[in-house]
Amino acid sequence: MSDAASPSPVSLPRLTELSATAGCAAKIGQADLRRALAQLPVMADPRLIVGHATSDDAAVYQLSDDVALVETVDIFTPIVDDPYDYGRIAAANALSDIYAMGARPISALSFVAWPMAERGPEELGEILRGASDVCRLADIVIAGGHSIVDKEPKFGLFVTGLSHPKAIVTNAGGRPGDLLVLTKPLGTGVLTTAVKRGVMPPEELRQAIESMVTLNRAACAAMLAVGVHACTDVTGFGLLGHLGNVLRASSQASGRAVGARLHVDEVQWLDRAVDMAADNICPGGSRRNLEYAAPSVNFSASIAEHMKLLLADAQTSGGLLMAVAPQKLDALLLELSQRDVLVRAVIGELLEVDDPGAIAVV
Repeated sequence: MSDAASPSPVSLPRLTELSATAGCAAKIGQADLRRALAQLPVMADPRLIVGHATSDDAAVYQLSDDVALVETVDIFTPIVDDPYDYGRIAAANALSDIYAMGARPISALSFVAWPMAERGPEELGEILRGASDVCRLADIVIAGGHSIVDKEPKFGLFVTGLSHPKAIVTNAGGRPGDLLVLTKPLGTGVLTTAVKRGVMPPEELRQAIESMVTLNRAACAAMLAVGVHACTDVTGFGLLGHLGNVLRASSQASGRAVGARLHVDEVQWLDRAVDMAADNICPGGSRRNLEYAAPSVNFSASIAEHMKLLLADAQTSGGLLMAVAPQKLDALLLELSQRDVLVRAVIGELLEVDDPGAIAVV
């Protein structure tokens, strides 16, 4: 019998090492996306309540006088290395678009691209288990899906929801004087990039993971109970990008030039996000976001460069950003508190401005 040592098992690369980008930072930039979407024809179907024109979170199609179908899809590359957490985050992120519209999810289909020969089925099973567990919290099941073989993993859900047509909350209803309320802390893009680059230990990502897997279901219920003028969720285009969509859509819908003032000191950040950004740890998607938003944003001289990047940081499964009338603010904050929504940050207000979409950061 040979005394030669047995060969060591081959160590597989981490999931996040298999992709150039992570989570919602993988999104195509807003400038390129707008140019591509310009090729789509304008939809003339009167039953299409919300299409792609306003860059809203989901499409809304009216089926009857009292039923509207709400549809969304969200797919991205691994944002964390644990496959179970990856599945949970991807599911919560996809469901968020339904909640941002004030709708109730009813079913989901999954899409997966997976390097089966290199990774095998076990990790994929953990991704699906994580997604299924989050969908169970939303009282839905993953009813089916589609899979392909690909060297770069990708996973996400197509989600269908229902709402009354008149109960839909869009990103186009903001009014000057409204206050802005955000329901999750920011910084997931910076922190996951820090772990991906090996400058922060994975165990320090737990707070961010818990934020990302938390459904926006309770925040949605609170806003429906009170009534808000507009809502979006903060994901891959960052706070500045998604707020910009609200301002442009609201300006178009109202015929008034709607802008905003953001108070950076009122924004809540995940632990270590500010420190990592100050050390120039930032995903490429966040830099693209800031470049796109910058022409419409007037930053106070006191705002440091890394804070500008954080305001544009590409979020994954972020919170709801609501525009609410001042007289309803206290009621909204109470509803959020009673539903255990931990972040209830009043971060700014909408203004009537000269240029639609203008944002002042102070």
